[in-house]
Amino acid sequence: MDHFELTLVSSRQLAPAVRHYTFVRSDGGPMRFTPGQFVQVHFEHEGALLRRSYSIATPAGEGSAGEVELAVSFIPGGAASTLFEHLQPGDRLRATGPHGRLVLHETDANRRYLLVATGTGVTPYRSMLPQIRRWIAERGQRFVLLFGARTPGELLYGEEFAAFAADTPGFEFIPCFSRAGWEPARPCERRGYVQQVLGELAPAPEQDIAYLCGNPNMVDAAFAVLREHGLPVPHIRREKYISPPSPRLPGAPSGTGADP
Repeated sequence: MDHFELTLVSSRQLAPAVRHYTFVRSDGGPMRFTPGQFVQVHFEHEGALLRRSYSIATPAGEGSAGEVELAVSFIPGGAASTLFEHLQPGDRLRATGPHGRLVLHETDANRRYLLVATGTGVTPYRSMLPQIRRWIAERGQRFVLLFGARTPGELLYGEEFAAFAADTPGFEFIPCFSRAGWEPARPCERRGYVQQVLGELAPAPEQDIAYLCGNPNMVDAAFAVLREHGLPVPHIRREKYISPPSPRLPGAPSGTGADP
């Protein structure tokens, strides 16, 4: 783990309540991390020292040295939301990292990965894309990204994942919309929640390892589906995106893409 400052380079809106931020290390050093890990941002709010965790969205091996991309969900009145909404290019944040173990394992011998996400829980998988391309080519493994959102406007990085799937045989992208889908509809999309669609992929313990990242209710429901299909617990790797119970309490469970 390292302590460093991040300097904001730019930001853009991803969805009505989510913004993408691009930072660089203020000291000019490289940002070394394993795809799937996160950084913690440390700041003061109303006299309290707080920290919030954000998965690194930067595709590993791409971008400039030291670049850190984050997707931040906004909650009205939230401590971290207030911090991020006032950031301007050149502003700095204190951070530590990398943290987290939601990473692909070199020792895995499975044939297929099931990557399941909702909301900003998809950011670790964006970071993994270059590694996924290599593993498909070198190891012959297949990947399925099952990503849930209410509407296409809330499907973070949706067009990037769709383009990656089109260019990468062995990678399948399945967006799941709980309210309204694309117009016109695309063959890859499904209606409903990811945990409802997950069973259609016929998870099998002899071939699959699953990653679950996002809303706690989704993670728990998808975990139950996978267990019903016989996947052992070590084949189900989870990270819940939750908020601390109070904006005055320091800390949040790892991988928190939303904040109070």
